[in-house]
Amino acid sequence: MSTINLAGKVAVVTGASQGLGEALALRLDAEGCKVAVCDINYDGAQAVASKLKDAMALAVDVTKYDQLETAAKAVIEKWGKVDVLICNAAIVKSGDIFNLSPEAFGLVTNINLNGYFNTVKAFAPYMLEAKSGSIIQINSKSGRKGSFKNGAYAASKFGGVGLTQSLALEFAESGVRVNCICPGNLLNSPLWVNSLFKQYAANQGITEEEVRAKYINQVPMKRSCEYKDIEDVMVFLASDYSGYMTGQAINVTGGQQM
Repeated sequence: MSTINLAGKVAVVTGASQGLGEALALRLDAEGCKVAVCDINYDGAQAVASKLKDAMALAVDVTKYDQLETAAKAVIEKWGKVDVLICNAAIVKSGDIFNLSPEAFGLVTNINLNGYFNTVKAFAPYMLEAKSGSIIQINSKSGRKGSFKNGAYAASKFGGVGLTQSLALEFAESGVRVNCICPGNLLNSPLWVNSLFKQYAANQGITEEEVRAKYINQVPMKRSCEYKDIEDVMVFLASDYSGYMTGQAINVTGGQQM
């Protein structure tokens, strides 16, 4: 039986200086890809790139389309192609509608949704020209179901599913596929440990320990989503094994979202 082989493919990952983005970049490297590590935090991107066998670091703010155009040209100049585009850059600002400012709502949607649009708009022409490629947005279970006192994030992620489906239709006959992964809660990640437990404890009026128990109890498999759970689906979507899949939003939630 053949195995998934990504050796020699060129992959681009946004929001890759830490956390999930870093994990995805490391996994793509382990699978044999050349990896462009993109992040607004250039020092962090350089640190991640230094761990990889064949990589480059690029300073990219996904809300700035011109920076993405420049990054795309740099990748093409270095490696001549883009095979896999991982749109991972995102932020979370939680709060109910009365406590979340319009500015905070706009920031979340600008990075999470407009940033996804900008990234594909900059890189897709090279993939379309080659008539090959896989575009993968890292979405969320909050893109499939509303999120309590977290409307900005859910709205941005619902929009991401809609954009994924729309782009999949646009590119369907070109050989370029567009899908997204909708992970469950990464309760052991730095984002949760350093930020979200505090945010949710404050806006829900419970302790951080109670927040963790609440979210674990919502999962039929009774465990946190882990980076590897997302990495494995990413590798599948990046490969020819998913060659007849486009426009899909794949739940990786331990049964929490079906």
